[in-house]
Amino acid sequence: MRKAKQRIASMIVLALSVGTLSACASSGQSSAPAASTPAASEGKHFTIATDKGFSPFEFEDSEGNIVGIDMDILKAVAEDQGFTYDLHYIGWDAAIAECQAGQADGMIAGASITEDRKESGWFFSDGYFEATQGMAVSEDSDIASVNDLAGKTVVVKNGTMSDTYATALSEEIGFSVTRVSTSPDMYQQVMGGQADACFDDTPILKYSIKTGELSMKYVEGSENEPASYGFAVFQEDKMELIELFNAGLKNIKDNGTYDEILSTYLD
Repeated sequence: MRKAKQRIASMIVLALSVGTLSACASSGQSSAPAASTPAASEGKHFTIATDKGFSPFEFEDSEGNIVGIDMDILKAVAEDQGFTYDLHYIGWDAAIAECQAGQADGMIAGASITEDRKESGWFFSDGYFEATQGMAVSEDSDIASVNDLAGKTVVVKNGTMSDTYATALSEEIGFSVTRVSTSPDMYQQVMGGQADACFDDTPILKYSIKTGELSMKYVEGSENEPASYGFAVFQEDKMELIELFNAGLKNIKDNGTYDEILSTYLD
């Protein structure tokens, strides 16, 4: 009798166990996080460096907020991937220096993806924007093409694709190149008459002229071949941040957020 009762009890326990497992399976419960949840990055915090005065990608609005295409993409990616960050709005050269010194984890600053930069220690994300570099001059200038630069002075931001492009043209056409560390300094030299022209990323020049931020004119036809902007890190142990950025970028492109960000500034 006792053995029969024990068998019945065992059958009841087994049935309850199977029922519990079936209920968990049917309700979708699991000890592992859902695939769509960026659990691995939850609670992670990074320091991100960026440029200054690079409209419409990063700039300070009338209320003192740092806004722009890069800033909105970074914010959307961070929200999608579940990490937080501090932003260092410090300028191009300073942003690179902070990353190289390990004081910042990554950099988003309209940085073109190039083989030279990869070879010198930059690690890039997937491209998030295609851009060319072009030329702008003062409103009363009679410079109508790059060929009119012979014997002139051109100012560029140090270490940028525009610097590389202008330097190559200077050797071909014959003009001098002056280098500064920030875009505002570069623009001021042209508007103040210290330089005849400047080279910068085309969307930045056109946006700033269109909105009245710059009293200059863009020279159509002055562009080079397009290149992609990428998020960058400078140490291999920061590659997790590249992976997070790539995953978030794909998601915000798929859900329409990316297009909404671009249309806010470029349409």
